[in-house]
Amino acid sequence: MKDTIKTSCRTRFPLVFIHGAGFRDLKWPVYWGRIPGVLRDHGAEIYYGLQDCWASIETNAEVIAGRIKDIIKESGYEKVNIIAHSKGGLDARMAASSFGCGDRIASITTIATPHHGSKTIDRLFAIPRSIWNLAAFAVNNWIRIVGDKKPDFLKVCEDFTTEKMREFNENNPDVPGVYYQSFGCRMSHPFSDINLSTANAVIRHIEGENDGLVSLESAKWGENFSVLSSNSFRGISHLDAIDLRRHRLTSKKGDGISDICDFYVTMVEGLKERGF
Repeated sequence: MKDTIKTSCRTRFPLVFIHGAGFRDLKWPVYWGRIPGVLRDHGAEIYYGLQDCWASIETNAEVIAGRIKDIIKESGYEKVNIIAHSKGGLDARMAASSFGCGDRIASITTIATPHHGSKTIDRLFAIPRSIWNLAAFAVNNWIRIVGDKKPDFLKVCEDFTTEKMREFNENNPDVPGVYYQSFGCRMSHPFSDINLSTANAVIRHIEGENDGLVSLESAKWGENFSVLSSNSFRGISHLDAIDLRRHRLTSKKGDGISDICDFYVTMVEGLKERGF
């Protein structure tokens, strides 16, 4: 039993974790919380995308494509499995379809990724352009200080509109032979995550059920789509999906997820069963 636990996540190809917007791959704090450590305890081999936090999808996709080539050269594997959160899923999809990495990727799993854009962002772009430009100037200059090479806050936000994502999906079709699956998250009410309470309420009014940033409808992509549900009244937020709090969602047992790490173990075990 002990040996089984240690190898249950030892997939045929290594895992590459791709973070979302606004964060970087740092040794501390780790974007993914306890998740990488738990997966390694179950035999997983893990790498990171190392892309910018506020660069455009295209800029990050190019970085990720180069990173995948480096990982394959370093590790000796033929392919990788990508696990991406939020905007990272778009970066990964573009790396596969537009930067020649499709033959080096076995699977792409996206979690809370806005594949179809946001109607809420559509409405926010009714705000005068001068305000957006001012916000972009402030964010880009700050993010350069902390390490981004090509920040483009305004382009990132524009790409989250439904029209831009429609164009993105047309220009970045799924690569034949790559397995795509997606997961969405749902907060049960605005106070499920105090950090996202206002956003959840607004998005719920405009787009329906959501995780505080991405609606369930927008998160759908690939051959399989599932909604992550906890066994508490809270549900699972956009931040819960990356273990921001570094502890269990609930101590209860029963239907639904009580610890987000358990979901990742089960998901990676599923990739292993598929031969990836």
